[in-house]
Amino acid sequence: MSLKIDFSWKRIVKWFFFAIVAILFVIFLIRVISFENYYYNEKEGSERASTENIGAIQPEEELIEEEPTEEEVHEYTVAADMPRYLSVGKLGVYNARILPMGVTSDNALDTPRNIFDVGWYKASGKPGQGGTAIIDGHNGGPHVHGVFKDLPKLSVGDIITIERGDGLKFSYQVYDNKEVLLSEADKYMSTAAKSPISGKESVTLITCSGEWSEQRKTYLSRQFVRAVIIE
Repeated sequence: MSLKIDFSWKRIVKWFFFAIVAILFVIFLIRVISFENYYYNEKEGSERASTENIGAIQPEEELIEEEPTEEEVHEYTVAADMPRYLSVGKLGVYNARILPMGVTSDNALDTPRNIFDVGWYKASGKPGQGGTAIIDGHNGGPHVHGVFKDLPKLSVGDIITIERGDGLKFSYQVYDNKEVLLSEADKYMSTAAKSPISGKESVTLITCSGEWSEQRKTYLSRQFVRAVIIE
């Protein structure tokens, strides 16, 4: 009898021990999930970290943060009727290479890997042909400001210049500069893709802007600058 009682007591202690461990594990998981949810809720809509503290935030695709050399810029060529260089004096942007780009797998405008280059949507207008050229660029990478970091600073009347592959230059005057919430950006693209003045050639510059979303790993707005040709 005494042996049987002793055996039962040991089984109770054993199961009690496992129950305590299981309870502690569940509590641990709950705390981890609660902390993660609290952290992301706190970060949502906050400003993205400064360039000094941004190393832990990695883009989905590795970006190139090294400026092209003068030789690389000089040697860059395109077809005669295609846009080659973009200059925006007010932003300190001179002869940024314009790379022809398409769309990504999710039908978004693609951008160059180098944050100092800009992308020309090759289905949009060409300089000198009367349409609307759509050009996008990065506002920065994980550590360095990009070509369009200061795009929100452009004002009505500022000048944007595009040089074609044949050397001809076309100047455009800023018509408007608008920040659009990410949720409304796709809808606004129909406006961005046409001239603000009917019958006049134009160019639209696009970049990310606004506040940084830690959850979505992107900025919560898009900046659209529309400019019309100076004839």
